[in-house]
Amino acid sequence: MLLGFEHVGMTVSNMDRAVAFYCGLLGLKLALRKPAGQGEVGFFDTGSGMLEIFATNAPIERFRDVPAAEAGLRHITFAVTSVDEMFARLVAAGVEVAEKPRDAHNREMIRRVAFVRDPDGILVELIERASAR
Repeated sequence: MLLGFEHVGMTVSNMDRAVAFYCGLLGLKLALRKPAGQGEVGFFDTGSGMLEIFATNAPIERFRDVPAAEAGLRHITFAVTSVDEMFARLVAAGVEVAEKPRDAHNREMIRRVAFVRDPDGILVELIERASAR
């Protein structure tokens, strides 16, 4: 029996930068951080699931956007109370903008949406949920 969404995992180049972005700017809670293999691992609590981040000691390349015609994960999404307020906070901190806030296309599920990039270029979507959710 399914209990619920647990976590998604990703690799970054630097754990300190990941903590600063995901905890310091977005507001996730660092639940665990420890050495693991050839780097370190962290579990970041979103309040409705976890984000597992592995930071390798080896150099890595910047995130590559997955083309629409290729299988893969395209972005991670966080629900926020105000897309415009969170977006302004991130821009003030120098976060790279991918798409400015706008009304969502699928308004039955999402009211507003914006996209930014984390320090490794991973695409992060910010959404306000539709009132029916």
